Amino acid sequence: MPAFAHPAFAPYAGLVAALELERGHPAHSALDEQARARGVVNARGLPLRFNAPDGHLAARDYERRIFDSGCISTRPGNWHDTLNALVWLRFPRLKAALNAAHIAAMGDETGPLRNRRRDALTLLDESGILLAQRDPRLVALLAAREWETLFVTRRAEVSARLEFVVVGHALLEKLFSPWPGVTGKCLALPAGADLETAAVAALPDLFDPRTLPPLPVAGVPGWDAANSAPAFYANREVFRPLK
Repeated sequence: MPAFAHPAFAPYAGLVAALELERGHPAHSALDEQARARGVVNARGLPLRFNAPDGHLAARDYERRIFDSGCISTRPGNWHDTLNALVWLRFPRLKAALNAAHIAAMGDETGPLRNRRRDALTLLDESGILLAQRDPRLVALLAAREWETLFVTRRAEVSARLEFVVVGHALLEKLFSPWPGVTGKCLALPAGADLETAAVAALPDLFDPRTLPPLPVAGVPGWDAANSAPAFYANREVFRPLK
C-alpha cells in the first residue's frame, strides 16, 4: 500500500483517515458519502458522484460528463483516479471551476488537440501547486529559476513567506515514491485570503502553460531530508537554470 507520509499530503490528512486510504482504495459509495457530507457539487450545482467508467472516455467526454451530470469516472483500484477524487473532496470549488473552464475553452478548439488554455488548465489539474506568497520577490526568484538564491540564501524567508499546497493528483501520485526530478507547476497567489477562493479567481487569467513556473518538489524546505545541505541545489539535472 502507498504511504501518505510525504508533507504534501498534510492538507488531505482528514480525508485520508476518513476514507481509510492507508488500507487501500475506497469504494465508490464511500467517496459519494464524503461528497454528500461535504456538500460537494459541480459548477452547475449538481451533487458529485463517483462511479466506474463505462468504457473509455476521451478527455472532452470526461469533462463534459462531469459538467452535465456531476458524475466523475473513477476506475476501481487506480490510485491516479482515487487521488483525483481526494482533491475533488478537499478542494471542490477549484476542481469545479477547472471543469467549467475546460468546457468553456472547448468551444474555441478547431481540431482534436487541446488549445493553450486547456493545456494550462490540465497542467494545473494534474501537476499543480498552489503557492501562497507573502513576498513577490521570492516568486520572481522561482520564475527565474534562481534555485540556490531562493532555497539556500533566502531559505528562512521561503519557510516564513511561502506556502506550497499540492492540488495536482498526478503529482500526488508521484509523491508516494518521490524521486529528485519530480516537478510540479506553480500558481502564485496572495497569502492571507482563502487559498481555494484565490485560485478560483485566478483561473480566468490562466491561458498559457508557461505562466506556471516549474518547481522540483524535493527543493521545498522540509520536503526532502537531503535538501538541508546547500549542495543539494547544485544538481543541474534537477534544478535546471532558465534557458
